[in-house]
Amino acid sequence: METRTIDLFDTTLRDGTQGEGISLSSEDKMRIARRLDQAGIDYIEGGWPGSNPKDLDFFTKARDHRFDHARLVAFGSTMRYGNTPEKDPNLMALVEAGTPAVSIFGKTWLFHVHQALGITDRDNLDLIRQSVAFMTAHDKEVVYDAEHFFDGYKDNPDYALQTLQQAAQAGASALVLCDTNGGTLPQEVSEIVRTVIGRFPDTVIGIHAHNDGELAVANTLAAVESGCRHVQGTINGYGERCGNVNLCSVIPNLQLKMGYDCIDPDKMAKVTSLSHYVSEVANVMPFDHQAFVGKSAFAHKGGIHVSAVMKNPSTYEHIEPETVGNKRRVLVSDLSGKSNIHYKSDELGIDLLSYGDKVPEIVGALKDLENQGFQYEAAEGSLDLLIRKITGEWQDLFELKGFRVIIEKNERAEVRSEATIRLLVNGEEEHTAADGNGPVHALDAALRKAICKFYPEVDQMQLSDYKVRVLNEKDGTGAKVRVLIDSQNNGTSWGTVGVSENIIEASWQALMESMAYYLQQQKITTENHS
Repeated sequence: METRTIDLFDTTLRDGTQGEGISLSSEDKMRIARRLDQAGIDYIEGGWPGSNPKDLDFFTKARDHRFDHARLVAFGSTMRYGNTPEKDPNLMALVEAGTPAVSIFGKTWLFHVHQALGITDRDNLDLIRQSVAFMTAHDKEVVYDAEHFFDGYKDNPDYALQTLQQAAQAGASALVLCDTNGGTLPQEVSEIVRTVIGRFPDTVIGIHAHNDGELAVANTLAAVESGCRHVQGTINGYGERCGNVNLCSVIPNLQLKMGYDCIDPDKMAKVTSLSHYVSEVANVMPFDHQAFVGKSAFAHKGGIHVSAVMKNPSTYEHIEPETVGNKRRVLVSDLSGKSNIHYKSDELGIDLLSYGDKVPEIVGALKDLENQGFQYEAAEGSLDLLIRKITGEWQDLFELKGFRVIIEKNERAEVRSEATIRLLVNGEEEHTAADGNGPVHALDAALRKAICKFYPEVDQMQLSDYKVRVLNEKDGTGAKVRVLIDSQNNGTSWGTVGVSENIIEASWQALMESMAYYLQQQKITTENHS
């Protein structure tokens, strides 16, 4: 009976770090490795101990950690021509790494054998055989990576298969076919994989795909359907150039759609959190439009779509988002209809059943404001206040009487920002001033100072992000701008938005609504508990 189990080989810590903008310390690698182990990954390639001190440090740290499921892998190349295995620094570094498994790459493409290594065809075969045999003699499980396999096979299929033969005879547990340049098409992958499996029916054949043709996932799925049972990739598709195949897409596709066993079913719901965890440790912004795990993967914007999804999510979703640990989101914009407003109101905890006549007004106001440049997809705090204003549920907790912001720069190139503000709070006028690192910071400080006597809880919230987007670039410095402010308190975050030709005014709108929303939520929480 055909096995449907897939060995997952993660190379985020090695191949992933070759991606532009990706840098991981040895401690970062340990944190990610532990998370990969918990996720049910079978092999974790930690790095190349023979190439740099950081990877060597990682393997030293890893010796003291017990992995519950995964086998740790050290990566390296075949021995250098002219060396003996015992004298080859790279092979000895693999032995000293102390991992139960190693991955060794060797040349498949004669173009590389002749141009990069400058050796004969026979010499390259000897390097592969001796290197793999040396590692198996040291009780290492050897995963052999056939570099540039598909390009090499298309150039000279007989020689490409000979390289695999050398690794297999020397004891490699898996032969991995690498699309190193990422330019192979799925139909080519399928045909070549079937040929390889026909030659090596008793050996595990793997696939290592790069994404230069935007086909890494398709090529990997094609390879598995053609018989590969070992899949290499990275979390979020990190990797050199256009990246490696994204395991966060491969795993759900293989397991949920194609019926292969990749990870324990109860771990599938943690794929999204794994993706976000790795991007956080790598200090890389998550890609919102990433399949399965991205913030936008199950986001619905068009009114017709939302109406259908509310009746049956399968109308516009290929899987239930919770299956991979994601969640459904409904966006509001100028494309919104009544269904969007009802869905978002429920999500925000606003009961619109008593305000059915207000829904058209809300939709109309939303479309008018979006036409002015407002955008509420990432500003749910402002959306909440907009709906409550129209329904009459929002009570102004403070009223602006005026503010002034001064920017001063002296002859020593020192810049000073000061804001003064007059507010009416609970019938009392407050007139305060504050300095700041910049005009928005000064305005924020002055606003807090004015209302903290009445609402001391504002000191518990803080601004976490500030973004400015120019809306009509052709107007230059006089262009309208959109300011988006993210705020947070005790793990809860919310966004607010402001739009104006004056960046300070736009910032004030977003800043004021951020505090108003927070105080409104605090008031609701207090009322619910009383």
